[in-house]
Amino acid sequence: MELHILEHRVRVLSLARPGLWLYTHPLIKLLFLPHRSRCKFFSLTETPEDYTLMVDEEGFKELPPSEFLQVADATWLVLNVSSHSGAATAVQAAGVTKIARSVITPLAEHHVSVLMLSTYQTDFILVREQDLAVVIHTLAQEFDIYREVGGEPVPVARDESSNGFPRAQHGPSPTVHPIQSPQNRFCVLTLDPETLPAIATTLIDVLFYSHNAPKETAPGGPGPNSIPFFAFSLIEGYISIVMDAETQKKFPSNLLLTSSTGELWRMVRIGGQPLGFDECGIVAQIAGPLAAADISAYYISTFNFDHALVPEDGISSVIEVLQRRQDALGS
Repeated sequence: MELHILEHRVRVLSLARPGLWLYTHPLIKLLFLPHRSRCKFFSLTETPEDYTLMVDEEGFKELPPSEFLQVADATWLVLNVSSHSGAATAVQAAGVTKIARSVITPLAEHHVSVLMLSTYQTDFILVREQDLAVVIHTLAQEFDIYREVGGEPVPVARDESSNGFPRAQHGPSPTVHPIQSPQNRFCVLTLDPETLPAIATTLIDVLFYSHNAPKETAPGGPGPNSIPFFAFSLIEGYISIVMDAETQKKFPSNLLLTSSTGELWRMVRIGGQPLGFDECGIVAQIAGPLAAADISAYYISTFNFDHALVPEDGISSVIEVLQRRQDALGS
């Protein structure tokens, strides 16, 4: 397999809900006019706490500083696993479980913190720029590693010596974070970018105004234990959307594309309090057991919490698997 280090240098930000009005104009520009900003990596995720933004340097320039915007200190690089050359954005099976053993777990063992962003098309692994040397050293035995330069993959030279990098070692026991599963039923969708203007009004309403409306539980709706969650990514021209089934009803059904099975997903939310960026192994604690149980998942890290989406019919098994893992870690 190949590991591609993409050209994007990404900043991770938290936008407080009361400050959303201040950023509506630049966010609409990034959503609908990316050529005006030359932004090629844009992700916006609404959670109950805030909005998480992952944007490249060009996108970051569009966001004015304010008291409402919190910026993580590090610059993050984007990794992508592909099975053959040139497939950095090719459609893959739902996925973080497919790369858990080969990427996420080894990095956790070498104390490298990662963020995950699963999309309809693929899975992106974000690592801090300062950790890149350790990442390459750790994964060079498993992968052919390429760094994209000007859109072309350039092989990264393997360094067989240890160079003083520590071998995998057992550090302090990982923190056991609580998990919860809201009642929402989620869809993972894509959209032809040329049809994006056709849903612009609905998308703007859902992202910027629906949170102000009274929350009413419709018959058969998501119920009182649901949470607001909406993720939109526009990365290298590919669109990915995660929304709950109730929100999907607001959009024209003929424009949103999903898998042929039309599968619905349930969420496992990780973290009882903000997780921070320094702790290692959070993704591995979830992705590892799911991989061992051969359960597909999408995984979305945000500024404060992590979120795994698993097939709806398997949610009970997932909770059981993760609970056993937590019990083992806590004992």
